[in-house]
Amino acid sequence: MTELWNWRIDDRVAPAEVYAALAGALGRPVLPLAGADPLRLPPGVLLCDAWHRPGDFPTSVDCYGAVARFGAGDRYGPPELLTEPGAVAAFARRLGRRCLLPDDTLDHGRHLLVAPDGTMRPVHVDVRDTDDGEVLSNWRLCTTASPRCQGWSPCHRSRWAPDSVVPALAAA
Repeated sequence: MTELWNWRIDDRVAPAEVYAALAGALGRPVLPLAGADPLRLPPGVLLCDAWHRPGDFPTSVDCYGAVARFGAGDRYGPPELLTEPGAVAAFARRLGRRCLLPDDTLDHGRHLLVAPDGTMRPVHVDVRDTDDGEVLSNWRLCTTASPRCQGWSPCHRSRWAPDSVVPALAAA
């Protein structure tokens, strides 16, 4: 698995605070991606990059898991045995902030909003590409009352259907 975890935080959070919250929430060492030497990383380390953009969720967080050796090269991916929703729920609780993560619909504007208590709900956001990167704004709940979420929309093919609420304990 070589996927990347990419989340957003609803406030400007310093990278050092992001790394500390991740380490505490996931119980593993976290190092900044910048300057990390893949040949010297301890097993189980989580590499992280955090930076700021404009918008309602201005802090971006990218996470990569430990390095694994497979003969022809290295592989980076998220930590094994952790689900991304569970990791974000633990991170949001530790940080005390709302976080966004992409959902399973492949709809660029549909995400999961994770509350500071770890509860998750599907939401829609406006996405605008700028010179500073993607700007997310105007979040609103994904609900069957919305014309966008009715009928055969991608929302109904998601694990997180419109109006669903995943309690914190179920998310972990």
